[in-house]
Amino acid sequence: MSEQQPSPVAGDEASEAAEIAAEKDASRGLRPGQKSKNFWPSTKRLVREMGPERIYVAIAIVLGAISVALSTVGPRILGHATDIIFTGLISKNLPADATAEQVVEGMRARGEDEFADMVAAMPLTPGQGIDFDALHRTLMLVIGLYVAAALLMWLQGLALNRIIFRMVYRLRRDVEEKIHRLPLAYFDRMKRGEILSRVTNDIDNIQNTLINTITGLLNSILTLIGVLVMMFAISWQLSLIALAVIPVAFLITGVVGSRSQKLFAQQWDATGVLNAEVEEAYTGHDLVTVFGRRAEVARRFEERNEKLFRASFGAQFVSSLIMPLMMFVGNLSYVAVAVVGGLRIISGQLSLGDVQAFIQYSRQFTQPLSQVASMATMLQSGVASAERVFELLDADEQEPETEQPGAAAAIREGRVEFEHVRFSYSPDRELIRDLSLVADPGSTVAIVGPTGAGKTTLVNLVMRFYEIDGGRITLDGTDIRDLTRDQLRSRTGMVLQDTWLFAGTIRENIRYGRLDATDEDVIEAARATHVDEFVRQLPDGYDTEVDDDGSSLSAGEKQLVTIARAFLARPNLLILDEATSSVDTRTELLVQQAMNRLRQGRTSFVIAHRLSTIRDADLILVMEHGDIVEQGTHDQLLEADGAYARLYRSQFDGAVVDPDAEQQPSADEPATAPSGPMGF
Repeated sequence: MSEQQPSPVAGDEASEAAEIAAEKDASRGLRPGQKSKNFWPSTKRLVREMGPERIYVAIAIVLGAISVALSTVGPRILGHATDIIFTGLISKNLPADATAEQVVEGMRARGEDEFADMVAAMPLTPGQGIDFDALHRTLMLVIGLYVAAALLMWLQGLALNRIIFRMVYRLRRDVEEKIHRLPLAYFDRMKRGEILSRVTNDIDNIQNTLINTITGLLNSILTLIGVLVMMFAISWQLSLIALAVIPVAFLITGVVGSRSQKLFAQQWDATGVLNAEVEEAYTGHDLVTVFGRRAEVARRFEERNEKLFRASFGAQFVSSLIMPLMMFVGNLSYVAVAVVGGLRIISGQLSLGDVQAFIQYSRQFTQPLSQVASMATMLQSGVASAERVFELLDADEQEPETEQPGAAAAIREGRVEFEHVRFSYSPDRELIRDLSLVADPGSTVAIVGPTGAGKTTLVNLVMRFYEIDGGRITLDGTDIRDLTRDQLRSRTGMVLQDTWLFAGTIRENIRYGRLDATDEDVIEAARATHVDEFVRQLPDGYDTEVDDDGSSLSAGEKQLVTIARAFLARPNLLILDEATSSVDTRTELLVQQAMNRLRQGRTSFVIAHRLSTIRDADLILVMEHGDIVEQGTHDQLLEADGAYARLYRSQFDGAVVDPDAEQQPSADEPATAPSGPMGF
């Protein structure tokens, strides 16, 4: 089982590859000051994510339509109640011994034509007064309608919450699964903070956006339709006055929304950049402190925080302009409707209740328009985040796995062979040109060479962290591309220079190598790798809690725990990438003994800078610039007096040797540089 690390790549060759990839991908994603590129396609894709919940979508629409219809009818019925009261008050002051026609004729005879027109349009009985029975029935009907509408709206909210949270659940799951299918090169060129921002902040923003907009948008649209129908049923002339606000609303939404869309895209991009900066500064806090760079880190944080503040403030400020502008336009429409409606009441063309209902409808009509316009800007924020998430989901994945039936069963001994392998991180910069080697079953192959020679790249190719460009790599004669990555890596144990522990107990961290291992197996692995010696001294022993960066343990103790984890896994193939670099000299001797036992019967690849750790290797490969320039045992390579001998002498004789200077000595300068420590 492979040791899972944030990034198995180490060395200058991987760093340079990451820089090249980052430059080539600089055009991807949202950049500060850039609008979301595909607003409508991304919005449609976000809607399609609700596909599995289509039944609940239909239920929510039906419930919303019925609820809105009941609520929309309410003002018209209340207008009827107003007519009952107004008609009763008028009729109470009219003579009871006359008919309505006689009262109207008398008014006209006295020159009260406008009042006569209004009374003539009323269904009244002179002298009767207010019909409280009819008023009571009308009010009870309205209350019943509003209660039913509220209940249906609550049920619609339940359905919409299920739709949203299930969709976000699937989105998180898809992102999690996608991350495991992405090639290592993707993580080389993307900062972890940026990825975490997309996985957490952006998905949270999508969820919050949908919660705050989808219900409002749906009900606002349904309300607009219902209100429009009722308005035309009352008066088409007043309806045209109210509709005059629509072009102005679209103009405001278009101008303000375009600006806010750009700022929302900038806001979430700046959020990702700030998160990457915080994550980087936090994980490297010790180095920041040691080198006295806290002021510089604080300055960079302040710059990015200021950029995020400006983007966030600008986005919220611009988007907040829509509501007051729409209210102003709506009030103008309200005044016009009130004036014209009053004139039509006087002329008898409309009743007081109808105008009252129409004014309510006009308010309801402009309110959904304002809500739609306001929620449109909020939706732009969510779509900007959705684009970032979709960009991750659409990233190129690892090459498809082509498992051959029975291929895994043929792997028993662990013979590894490279056959004319070619590989490069960038097409225009080849690293490994034509590499061939054989690692016999049970043998230990050590790989040495200067930084950037391709040592770690070699083992990364064995693990299929990267795919080769040419040739092939076989395991017991089976091309590793005929195995699934899980099949290959489950037979491989890896211990890297950069240790990785997760939040949990020491026992759980060791058991990560083989989840079905018993406590006795864990303790046995710990004893074999000398972990037991320091664990016994801890207050809680194997149940001691460690955090995700293992800060409660020393660097050497963390390294020992990862070695115990690999020991417990019992792999067929073992990869040790400078696995003893963090332990002291005494512990190194103990770990070497454990490693010798661990390597027995297993093919092992050992990347080493300290040559004292690989003297007993069956085969030592010396790499330079992606090529194997020498190979043999320790004694054979020393006798050859080549590149390995120069490396060995630089460590144990105290001299730093420039390989190029030794191969091409100058007539004026010595081949050997002044003595001093050499970094590998």
